[in-house]
Amino acid sequence: MDKKLEKKFWTLKKIGWIGGGVLIAGLLVFQLGFADKRSKLNVDKEKITISTVTEGVFDEFIAVSGVVNPIKTYRIDAIEGGYVKEKVIEGGNTVKQGDVILKLENNRLQMEFVQQETEINRLINDLQNTRLKLKTDKFGLRSTLNEVNFQLEQARDNNDRNEKLYKGKVISEQEYLKTKREYERLTNLKGIDIESESYQNENSSIQVHQLEGTLQHSQKNLQLMKENLENLVVRAPVSGLLSSIETEVGSSITAGQNIGQIDDLNGFKMRADVDEHYINRIFVGLKGTMEFSDQNYSMTISKVYPEVRSGKFEVDMVFTTKTPDGIKRGQSASIRMELGKSSKAILIPVGGFFSETGGNWIYVVDATGKKAVKRNITVGMRNPEFYEVTNGLKPGEKVITSSYENFGKNEVLEF
Repeated sequence: MDKKLEKKFWTLKKIGWIGGGVLIAGLLVFQLGFADKRSKLNVDKEKITISTVTEGVFDEFIAVSGVVNPIKTYRIDAIEGGYVKEKVIEGGNTVKQGDVILKLENNRLQMEFVQQETEINRLINDLQNTRLKLKTDKFGLRSTLNEVNFQLEQARDNNDRNEKLYKGKVISEQEYLKTKREYERLTNLKGIDIESESYQNENSSIQVHQLEGTLQHSQKNLQLMKENLENLVVRAPVSGLLSSIETEVGSSITAGQNIGQIDDLNGFKMRADVDEHYINRIFVGLKGTMEFSDQNYSMTISKVYPEVRSGKFEVDMVFTTKTPDGIKRGQSASIRMELGKSSKAILIPVGGFFSETGGNWIYVVDATGKKAVKRNITVGMRNPEFYEVTNGLKPGEKVITSSYENFGKNEVLEF
């Protein structure tokens, strides 16, 4: 007799379906509630730079490149123009104050000098002739006055005698009046001659004074022309190194044209280019250091040139203690320019990540070392070596400091 078999509820197939459903449901719940939904990117750990966050002393400074210049440079400008007749000293030679560097020639100045000399000689002759003529005229006036005095004395005697004879009725009135009129005429003539002599003396003095003034003025002009001719010989204004002479024999130069420079060999300074970003933080007296031949030399800014060219401005820095031995004009060296005081801070090395993040976030490597997660941070000041982190990181943590150019917007990097 056949036995009826009961159908089992929990069959393997059913258990499999139920188990699969539970598993799928569990995965869905995990994905919805617990799974990491952040965007991820696999990267090669060997191609990135991982740095450790440290705590240390932060020095706010910038590194600039400086070029050695003489402590002073003197321009050589042509006082007078002309063409170069002779080049006595070439650039690169040491000169002493007063040494002849160039000899110029200017035919116009030489002709004017000759003409002025001729004019002065003419004035000297005119002055001598005038003095001679005035002296001759003076002698003539004296002679005439002397003759008038003689005639006047005779006329006085005749008048006095005839006056007595007329009163004694010895001579006629007509004869008496004749001698009286003659006496009066000579008396008036003497007064005119005296007045004429006085006028002549005054006029002579004026003429001589005018001629002497004209001669003196002309002599001053001649002296100036002589100095101008002497300026055609260009001499070294100071002792030093004639670093450049920008002219050749036969070339023409104008008055005031720069033809070279002399460097003072008694010291050197550094001229550095600084990014315009720091123009408001750079001032005279700011300190810095320069490394030369494995030694550090203290420096200070002596002059700031405010003009900005191609995004940079220039500063002059002088050595505060001693000048490095063997330093030469034109050499370049790196200068560490201090912008602030040292302070304790959390630091991360400078890297390419900053150009992508602006210092607002960074990838932080987790404890497993198998991934890095994006984290917001705050970066304060920077120097050529470190960024100062004011928020978001702790000492000992590891961060990616190389470029983020290929990471896109992914929040997690897996190694």
